[in-house]
Amino acid sequence: MKIESRLGDITNERVDAIVNAANTTLLGGGGVDGAIHRAAGPELLRECRQLDGCLTGEARITSAYRLPARYIIHTVGPIWHDGSAQEPELLRNCYQHCLRLAAENRVTSIAFPAISTGAYGFPPTLAATIAVKTVQSNPHLDLIRFVCFDRPTAEIYEGLLSG
Repeated sequence: MKIESRLGDITNERVDAIVNAANTTLLGGGGVDGAIHRAAGPELLRECRQLDGCLTGEARITSAYRLPARYIIHTVGPIWHDGSAQEPELLRNCYQHCLRLAAENRVTSIAFPAISTGAYGFPPTLAATIAVKTVQSNPHLDLIRFVCFDRPTAEIYEGLLSG
């Protein structure tokens, strides 16, 4: 299994599945979520309406429509308060649920954003540490890629993966 990070736009990733850092409605929003919905097209919104939302820490899978990936795995990360509201456990659950859906759908390559680190305020270094540790124990995938929107976040992942 190869685990890597890169600076880029997750909507351009040519992998079996990309992960969407979604909100609980799954109906689009800002940041990564909005970008994925815009790039995938209106068919994604139609399919997401049928899913009846998603709880924090869980995940749902849809087709990717106009994206180069086959699937989008939507997960709802926790909003950071101070770390005492089970935020680390909920974030770990996001990655575990995404990996389970990937295995169930025979996904061999997946791209993750930095879940919860944008508007949800999760500390980027802690979030990256949880992400890397969680995915390292997954034997079902050939490639796990962390696609970071900005250079500081990419450097955090690069540091964790090289050390």
